[in-house]
Amino acid sequence: MENLMPFLFAAFALTGSPGPNTLSLAAAGAAFGARRSVGYMLGLLVGMILVMSAVAAGITGLILAIPGALPIVTLLAAAYFLYLAWKIATAPPVGARTGEGAAPSFKAGIFLSLVNPKAYAAMGALFSGFILVHVSPQSDALAKIVVLTAVIAIVNCLWLSLGAAFTRLFRDPKASRVINMIFAAALLASLSVTLFG
Repeated sequence: MENLMPFLFAAFALTGSPGPNTLSLAAAGAAFGARRSVGYMLGLLVGMILVMSAVAAGITGLILAIPGALPIVTLLAAAYFLYLAWKIATAPPVGARTGEGAAPSFKAGIFLSLVNPKAYAAMGALFSGFILVHVSPQSDALAKIVVLTAVIAIVNCLWLSLGAAFTRLFRDPKASRVINMIFAAALLASLSVTLFG
């Protein structure tokens, strides 16, 4: 485990930097509050565990080797990010909510992680760039999944808290609309950077 500290540093840098998962989580926290967004946060985490498992097993490489698969995956990701940005941008102010405007769900979090190109790129870099356990590839992959799950849980809590801080600070309708629009635009910007580089 001599590579643990560099691995942790890289893990926090890659998973904590602004990207579709982190920005959508902060936006959900700002638009819907921390409590209503916990299910979404847990869905993002479960989705990332699935992404890590796919990367570790080599499934991602197999899927992307299929001719025409990359444009389809990119289109799915873009469509879902547009939907999520619209949902965040049009969320009503916190004080004005009734039953409408439900926060993103647990399933939505899983889905976003699964279609997030940055997630696969980050996990690919972390899984291929470090060896934590020299005993066997399976033990190494399991150790990475355990460590990364803890890192992602911490990062997600921080981003959700950051977003929720905006909820507490800006409860009037005009400020809420501006904040929601900023988060939606940031989410779309992260998508364009992730997809087009």
